[in-house]
Amino acid sequence: MATKKLNRASPVATGRDNTSKACPSRREILVHVSKVMAGIGVATLFGNLEAFPRKSYGMDGSTMSLLDSLTPARTALLVIDMQRDFLLPQGYAAQAGLNIAPLVATIRPIEKLVAVGRKVGLLIVHTREGHMPDLSDCPPYKLERSRRAGAEIGSKGPLGRLLVRGEVGHDFVETLRPQEQEIIIDKPGYSAFTHTGLQQVLTKRGIETLIMTGVTTEVCVSSTLRAAIDLGYRCITVSDACASGNPDLHKASLAMIGVEGGIFGEAATTAEVIERLAS
Repeated sequence: MATKKLNRASPVATGRDNTSKACPSRREILVHVSKVMAGIGVATLFGNLEAFPRKSYGMDGSTMSLLDSLTPARTALLVIDMQRDFLLPQGYAAQAGLNIAPLVATIRPIEKLVAVGRKVGLLIVHTREGHMPDLSDCPPYKLERSRRAGAEIGSKGPLGRLLVRGEVGHDFVETLRPQEQEIIIDKPGYSAFTHTGLQQVLTKRGIETLIMTGVTTEVCVSSTLRAAIDLGYRCITVSDACASGNPDLHKASLAMIGVEGGIFGEAATTAEVIERLAS
């Protein structure tokens, strides 16, 4: 049988076929996979937080969540900075350019939590951010930053001097006014533990778990949460009972809570917390 001579330029002779140009290289495959995985990570971080899991990342299915193990007698509900200066159009936050609509939307969920908390005997702690009239407890940088934001602390506003104790704007909104037996913590900073007696109050009452609510998620709620974790408290942040003027910052703050097996405790919804307390 005669053997057909192969042309040097033919695909068979060169060990290639005509589809080789369509096959991605190993490097191209790795780059593509990396992009896909990165996309999945971003989607996980900034995805729909309406269904934000209260089980922390890294917890196996057999681990009891903080919410499931909650004991009302050893639990405090923290209502952080629900003040006129942050929630009314004439207040500090609005003058500083924040979108207060998401902040106002937390009032109703917090009202529900406070009502149930009072029924089951939770310690309820309300915090207010603000400074002495002479601003002696206001750090120079904080004052400078507020001036750049267009809402200088201590300056005159429609609700009195902005973020100054005793002024109309510094006080709580009417629907979340504390009852006589509830604790009020006036704080000069973002964390409710800094330069206040909060830790002493919680220690005296034997509190182990904190339910975190209020505004804003990325500043005062987050600052208080991180300080509480460092002090050894078990913390549950209520995802729809705290808010930010920037939805992305709210989502990111909640997403960071559950990493590393619950490094900052866990997140739960108002409905989940109420169901647990009612049971």
